[in-house]
Amino acid sequence: MDLQIYFDPIAESLTELKLPHNSFFSQINYYGETFPDLKGLQIAIIGLTEGRGIKDSRSIPTAATEIRQKLYELKRGQSHYKVADLGDLRNGLDLKETNLRIQAVGEYLMKKQVLPIYIGGTHDLDFGQYLSYEGMKKLVSMLTVDAKIDMEDEGMPNDIHSQDIILHQPNFLFNYTQLAYQSFLTDRDLVNVMEKLYFDHVRLGQLRDNFKEIEPMIRNADLLSFDISSIQSADAPGAADAQPYGLTAEEACQICWFAGMNEKLSSIGIYGYQPYYDDSRYKTAAVIATMIWYFVEGFYHRKDSLSFKSSDYIKYTVSLDSKPSSFIFYKSKISGKWWMEIPQIGKEKFDRDMIIPCSYQDYRTAQNGEIPERWINAQLKLY
Repeated sequence: MDLQIYFDPIAESLTELKLPHNSFFSQINYYGETFPDLKGLQIAIIGLTEGRGIKDSRSIPTAATEIRQKLYELKRGQSHYKVADLGDLRNGLDLKETNLRIQAVGEYLMKKQVLPIYIGGTHDLDFGQYLSYEGMKKLVSMLTVDAKIDMEDEGMPNDIHSQDIILHQPNFLFNYTQLAYQSFLTDRDLVNVMEKLYFDHVRLGQLRDNFKEIEPMIRNADLLSFDISSIQSADAPGAADAQPYGLTAEEACQICWFAGMNEKLSSIGIYGYQPYYDDSRYKTAAVIATMIWYFVEGFYHRKDSLSFKSSDYIKYTVSLDSKPSSFIFYKSKISGKWWMEIPQIGKEKFDRDMIIPCSYQDYRTAQNGEIPERWINAQLKLY
């Protein structure tokens, strides 16, 4: 597959930047005069300029360039980067074709063990990101961070894309998690739909009450779709539907750090940025750039092997007087993170989806003779 035919080079103004040797830009390859070599590559940055999924897309085409401007200026991290910026994905004749291009490029990169980071474009393009997993013949778990649940019955693609993902056939979606939605922006019927499907959802207020408890949810995701409208407008005004309430920029970066450290996560998209609505200093672009920086750093701090039979993990068995009679937990000696086993009848015991991330609090709940809610929800998804 010749990837170069799908891409346009990054803006010439970016290649002419005079940045110091310790900048992020100096540590990566990029598509300027020549297309980057994928050999040895671990992360690929992909700019998206597609805006036909919303009514007002006047500045979507320049979003990726503004994000790059801020990202390139950041200082390099502690790790040796194997990162390339592949440039901007060329749009298809229509929105459907653009999503198919995202699907083709994403699938090709992930089969090469290269993690794509999508920047720019509208949030509905996560449909293409999701489709890139279809050919892998495995169930996937998706995490969406958004102020709204985009499952409306009608409207522009940006308003209904989550519904398109959930209803897509063939269905290879194991779990769908929505973080940081705001009740006054969300139809209660949509929340009820999430509950009937046994999908996880966490309101902004719940997230704030115990931020660390969302880490296992993030650690369970194969792909992350982040709408920047979920960040409060004081920190990120550059969205057509920016909201006065939402995540702080620091919380958004923390989520990206957790996601980067997630060994099974294989793609991320940060969508919805429109420079037209940003302030004069392009604050939102700077926030997104920092989110990417934290994600990349998290990626290079991945530690756990996810081989639960190895000596890297301590196995804990908690016995109960009722059914189930016992729970099995695993704790990583390296990272200190926790997982729990969800038993299945007639299936491979150590299937990737049957040992799920959890928290120390889940282990404590079992020790107290109670069934962790996370265990119940996982069972409901399986049967």
